[in-house]
Amino acid sequence: MNNIRKPHVLIVDDSKTIRTVLSKQLAGRDISVTLANDGAQGLEQLKSRHFDLVVTDINMPRMDGYKLCREIKKDPETKSTPVIILSTNESDEDIEKGFEVGAAAYVTKNNASKELISYIQETLDKSMLLRDRVILVVDDSKYILNVVSNSLSEAGFQVVTAKTGDEGFNLAREFKPDLIFSDINMPGMSGIEFCEKAQTDPAISGIPFVIMSSGADKRTMRELLHRGASAFLVKPFNIDQLVITAEKLLSDHFQLVFQQKELLKTERKLLLSSITSLIQALEARDAYTRGHSEAVASLSVGIADIIGFNKEELERLEIAARLHDLGKIGIRDDILLKPGSLTEEEYNIIKQHPVFGAEILKPIPSMEDIIPAVLHHHEKVDGSGYPHGLSEDEIPISAKIIAVADVYDALATDRPYRTAQTHQKSMEIVTAAAKSHLCPECVKAFVEVMKRNNPMPPQSKLSLSAYNSL
Repeated sequence: MNNIRKPHVLIVDDSKTIRTVLSKQLAGRDISVTLANDGAQGLEQLKSRHFDLVVTDINMPRMDGYKLCREIKKDPETKSTPVIILSTNESDEDIEKGFEVGAAAYVTKNNASKELISYIQETLDKSMLLRDRVILVVDDSKYILNVVSNSLSEAGFQVVTAKTGDEGFNLAREFKPDLIFSDINMPGMSGIEFCEKAQTDPAISGIPFVIMSSGADKRTMRELLHRGASAFLVKPFNIDQLVITAEKLLSDHFQLVFQQKELLKTERKLLLSSITSLIQALEARDAYTRGHSEAVASLSVGIADIIGFNKEELERLEIAARLHDLGKIGIRDDILLKPGSLTEEEYNIIKQHPVFGAEILKPIPSMEDIIPAVLHHHEKVDGSGYPHGLSEDEIPISAKIIAVADVYDALATDRPYRTAQTHQKSMEIVTAAAKSHLCPECVKAFVEVMKRNNPMPPQSKLSLSAYNSL
C-alpha cells in the first residue's frame, strides 16, 4: 500500500478560467488542489490547513498577490510554504518585487503554458525532498545564528543551533542532522576540529559539512575540503546563497543515498536469487524438507508482525528465515538423510549447520544484519541450545522467532527418522516448550497466528521428548 501523501497546492486567482484550467492540469498529475478567488480568501485557506505550494496572481480584489506573499512569509506557521507568482505583469520591476516579497518563482501568464507546470513540479519535488530536514548551525555569534537559522526556517528546514564546536558535536550525535553549517573560529573546539572529529565518527561521518568563515585563502579552503568539508562559504555571504547551498547539498546528498539504496536493493535481489537456488538445491536433496524454508519464513513473518516489527524489519526477517538452514548444504547426505537415529558424533556434525550458514553469508556485506538470526536459531532460552549455548536476552529476537516457526514446521511434517505429528500435538509441544526452550513472547504470538489460520483444540500437557529429538 502506498502511504505517501499527495502534495496539496493552493491556487489563488480572480479568474475562474485560470483556476479551472490549472486545477485540471494539476489533478491529472495526482496533486490535490484548493481554490481561492483572491488573496484574502487564500490567506484564510492557509490558516485552516497546510499547503505544499501556493500559486497566486498579483492583481486581485481585497488583497493582491504581493501582500499575500508577505503575509505568508511573516507567519511562522506558513513562512516555509513556497509561493509561485503567476501574473500578466511582465516588467523587470514587477518581477523583482515578486522575489523581494519571497516568491520562489515568477511566471508570466504569456509563458505559463510552457513554464508553469514544470516550475510547480520542480518546486514541489524540492519541497517534498527537503521537508523537515534538520540543519545544525554552529557559530559563536548570536547575530549570525539568528540570521542563518531564520533564513533556513523560512526555506522549510528544521534548525538546531549551537554556540561552540563541542556543543555542536554533541548535538550532531544527538539529533543526527541532515546538514551541518559551522563557523571556523570559535572558543574551545574550532570548526576545523569539529569537522575532522565529525568525519571520524561513524554515527555522523556521512553528514554534509559546510564551513563558514570571515576570510580564508584558497589553500585553506582546499585543505578544509580535503579534510571532509562539503562546501565553503565566506562571510559576509548572501543569505539566498546560503539557502541555495543547503538545498543543493541536500538534494545531491539524498539523491546519492536514494541511488545507493536502489543499487543495494538490486544487489540483494541478485544475491537472493543465487542463494535461493542453493536452498532449492538443498531441499531437492531431501524430499522431507522441501518447502520447509518457505513455511518457516511465512510463520516467522506472522509472529514478528504481531510482536510489532516494522516493514523493513519484516523484510529482513523473511530473508533470514528463508536462509536459516542454508548451512545444511555443507552436511553429508549420509548424515542429513539418515533414516534412523543419529549417533552423538553425527548429531554434533548436524549442529554445525548454523555456523556453516553464517560462514556462507559472512562475505556478503548486505547480509550482515541477518547472520545472527541464521547463526542462533537453534539456541534455547534456558541455555541448552547450540552452537554457543546462549540464553534469554543473549539470543536475538529474530532467532527466537525463527526457532518457534522452525520447531512447529519440523514437528508437523514427515522426516526421515519419524512421521509427522498432528497439528494439535505439534501445537502442544511448542506451547509446552515456552516454559524452557522457546521464547514465551514469540510462542504467544505464534499461537495467535495459528488461531487466525487454524482454530486450535484445547491444549493438553505433553512431554518435550519429541521436541528434544529435533
